[in-house]
Amino acid sequence: MIFENLPTTPTSEELLDKAFSRAARAGRAKGGVEAQESMLQTASNILGDNLHNVVSSWPNFDTVDPFYYELADAVLRREFDDRRGVDDLRQHLSEVTWASNKTHELGREYVGKLPRGDADAARTVRKQGFARMGSVMDQVEDDLDAVGRARDALRDLPEIDPDDPTVVVAGYPNVGKSSFVNAVSSADVETAEYPFTTKGVQVGHFDVDRVRWQLVDTPGLLDRPADERNEIEDVAVSALSHAADAILFFLDASETCGYPLDAQRALRAEVAGEFGDVPLVTVCNKADLSEAAEADCYASVETGEGVDDALDAAVDAAGYEPELPFEG
Repeated sequence: MIFENLPTTPTSEELLDKAFSRAARAGRAKGGVEAQESMLQTASNILGDNLHNVVSSWPNFDTVDPFYYELADAVLRREFDDRRGVDDLRQHLSEVTWASNKTHELGREYVGKLPRGDADAARTVRKQGFARMGSVMDQVEDDLDAVGRARDALRDLPEIDPDDPTVVVAGYPNVGKSSFVNAVSSADVETAEYPFTTKGVQVGHFDVDRVRWQLVDTPGLLDRPADERNEIEDVAVSALSHAADAILFFLDASETCGYPLDAQRALRAEVAGEFGDVPLVTVCNKADLSEAAEADCYASVETGEGVDDALDAAVDAAGYEPELPFEG
């Protein structure tokens, strides 16, 4: 996952402490004007380079997969409590880039102002340069804090690889989705929290012809009508639409889930519209209780009947063909 290896973002105070302490050591190794020059160069390089590293550690949002872009957008809208999401982060990173360039520029500027042969005057110039660098760091204190918050919010997201074929499971609560994911997935089913859902997201895996598939159940997103979701949750659904190769939509014709069949059908129509051209396979689960719903597959996770058939139908609907190495 492209956000999991983002390094910790230093604070403005941490960078200033690092830069000025290193500069002091560099100055002690020399004397006179040369010591002041070394201190200016050291401080400006440490500040400029570390600020540059903060920005360069992030992926280029112009080229990342749309799944990651919209996933990050949903998370950051919640983190920053606004509607700008990734755009807000980009603005903060832009300010940090400015500070990186400015601290390098100030180092060159004040080295150029150093008087030759007058150590006391040179010390005064160096202090002025340090003060200007400190002012720049004060200006980006909030930006560094925001970048750090963004990093913390994104790095622990459940891993869904948009390059792997993916089946997304949808349907009202209590229709058997989680039990299905557990039944057909390998032992490494991951349950983790998305910042924009109220329940754990389940990500399971299964293999077909040596190809690893992902099976994703997102309670709190695809288990209620769109008009009950907030804007951030809508963005999260849009992100999933970029990763999905097929949708398995579960109906409970017995209505023991607590939702009328007509409401379940209406949710299915909404999900189909939100996922555009992604093929949707309807599963009538709890078929041991009732088959009174038109569906592509009839299954009972409780008894095991039809479960494999439902998974096979989703794989067939996806029509995924792995990229094979070039042969001769």
